[in-house]
Amino acid sequence: MKNAASFNFKPHILMILAQIAYTFLYIITEASFNHGMNPYVYVTYRHLVGGLVLLPFAYFIERKTRPKLTFSLFVEFFVLSLVGVSITINMFFKGMEYTSPTFLACVVNTVASLTFIIAIILRLEIVNVRSLRGMAKILGVMVSLGGVMTITLYKGPALKNIGHAIVHMKGSTAAGVQDNWLKGSILTVVSCITWSMWYIMQAYTLKRYPAQLSLATWMNFVGAAQSAVFTAIVEHEKSTWSIGFDIDLWSILYSGIVVSGFVTYVQLYCTEEKGPVFVTIFNPLSTVLVVVLSYFALGEKLYVGSIIGGIVVVMGLYLLLWGKEKDEAAEIEVKDPKALLFTSDHENQLGAAGEP
Repeated sequence: MKNAASFNFKPHILMILAQIAYTFLYIITEASFNHGMNPYVYVTYRHLVGGLVLLPFAYFIERKTRPKLTFSLFVEFFVLSLVGVSITINMFFKGMEYTSPTFLACVVNTVASLTFIIAIILRLEIVNVRSLRGMAKILGVMVSLGGVMTITLYKGPALKNIGHAIVHMKGSTAAGVQDNWLKGSILTVVSCITWSMWYIMQAYTLKRYPAQLSLATWMNFVGAAQSAVFTAIVEHEKSTWSIGFDIDLWSILYSGIVVSGFVTYVQLYCTEEKGPVFVTIFNPLSTVLVVVLSYFALGEKLYVGSIIGGIVVVMGLYLLLWGKEKDEAAEIEVKDPKALLFTSDHENQLGAAGEP
């Protein structure tokens, strides 16, 4: 019984660790960009490192269970990498140049709602509009998207910083590039849309290719190659590719090993175990952590629009989560009515035993 309980909570624990990893990713990447790191070069190197880290694990652990690679599967890997790496990640971190880690962490919460909408369209999720849980799902999506619109279109005044920043980052985004806030907002929101599509696509691919380590390795290598071609087209100076022994190198190693390696595998595992919507509902955790770190430790400006919109997004997200959990509970009762009967009998026995 104990082993079953710990196994049930394994995806939850892994996703919490993944969100903690994302929190430090936002901060260290922001520091690297402020230092002069090119976002496109960063994405290329990051996924190259991720692929190299995962390769030996994928080769040895999944050597006997990995399905045979076919041309159609490779095309799927190519499209997955194009959507999830070349398009999404490049737009996402380009958006960070014009906004801030706090803004990105708030907006990324909409990925759960967008993933849910796409899942409904593709009939991966069923919504009963006549039930309370179905209405909670729909209302949650609408509230969440309203919060994102607030963050994007309403910046508002900045809160006064309390004390002094513990860590000072040269050329902080908060001081210099806020004039491009709308441009960064659009890039970030569009990247969240493609990100949601990517999660749904992963769920389909994993049914044909249930080898998470190998799939993560392929996406990293193919994504790195695609990003390298794109970077070579838009960036013509060779010096752009040079990396020193500084924050740029550390950000590439951290994001490649921890995020493109560990976190990508965790997300694929949890997608296969619990579905794509489950993977996205933990995003508010990193939002809270990023806001706290950015405001108190880095001295970043915190805007009223981001606070209001972030709260609204989280409220909508957990309305959606509540409805989804009620749906899952109802499905269990329908599929296994004996489990509910056993629980009721067991509770009655406990109650009788406790009576004087």
